[in-house]
Amino acid sequence: MNYQNIDLPQKENKIGETPWLNEVTVLKPILNKHMAPKGKVGLVVVKEGSLDYVWEDDLDNILTCDAAHPIVIEPERYHHVIITGKVLFKIEFYKDVDALILDENAVRPGEAFITNK
Repeated sequence: MNYQNIDLPQKENKIGETPWLNEVTVLKPILNKHMAPKGKVGLVVVKEGSLDYVWEDDLDNILTCDAAHPIVIEPERYHHVIITGKVLFKIEFYKDVDALILDENAVRPGEAFITNK
């Protein structure tokens, strides 16, 4: 298994999250190339099972996300999720005051879950 080793966002900066999703209710846009909401960092949190996570600029380096190994979604970096079996997960969103908006036209499905933009 290949896990990410990045510091998690500071919890006090949390501004939203998706509902718990599974292999059936997964938001279809996250299975395709997309970015985090503008100026935000994401955190993929798995409660049960696991999923794979891929950076579009590093397609050969597939990361595994499970309950012990969340994934920090870097701002302004294209990525997608691969559902590999039964899984229960959500995506949390945090402010990133240093983020520059690099692609105004990027698909950003997480925007709908931000409660404090």
